[in-house]
Amino acid sequence: KPSKWKQFVDYLVEGIWHIWIGLDHILFLLSLLLPAVLIWSADKWLAASKFGQALIEVLKVVTAFTIAHSITLSLAALGIVQIPTWIAESAIAASVVVAALNNVYPIFHGRRWVVAFLFGLIHGFGFANVLTELGLPESTLLIALVGFNLGVEIGQVAIVAVFLPLAFALRETWVYQRLVLIAGSLLIAFVAAAWLVE
Repeated sequence: KPSKWKQFVDYLVEGIWHIWIGLDHILFLLSLLLPAVLIWSADKWLAASKFGQALIEVLKVVTAFTIAHSITLSLAALGIVQIPTWIAESAIAASVVVAALNNVYPIFHGRRWVVAFLFGLIHGFGFANVLTELGLPESTLLIALVGFNLGVEIGQVAIVAVFLPLAFALRETWVYQRLVLIAGSLLIAFVAAAWLVE
């Protein structure tokens, strides 16, 4: 029988791996992060002048997403709240569409953390489905829950750590503002819409 520490590490690794291979979660997070290095002003995106501005925006989005999905992941893993997998997966796809299109037609600018929180609640059910598939023995349920959730957070932080400096460096360029933000968001919305239909 593996030790509790070994089980914790195993679930931690599963959490990191899931966020890295979970294209739906990555695209949702990226959709919320893409405008973080920009400011919506006079009906157009302008480059943020300071890295601190972008960092604060990213921290608000990631923190809101983390708190929200931690709530529903815990509730679902403990069997308190359950929703059918197809509903959770469809709602996750819809959340990616909304987050991506908001970059093209901003409605929630300045309040992306609210979107991150509300849709993060849905993503938590998706994480719970993965955790359930891994098997949750009663005796180590808390270890599995904490380890997996912490792994997801580490995976997210790694994505942000790579994304943010690169995005900030490119924020004033036509390539970033048009190709990455607008065209990239439209492509993300198209892919997620296909998932939703499926």
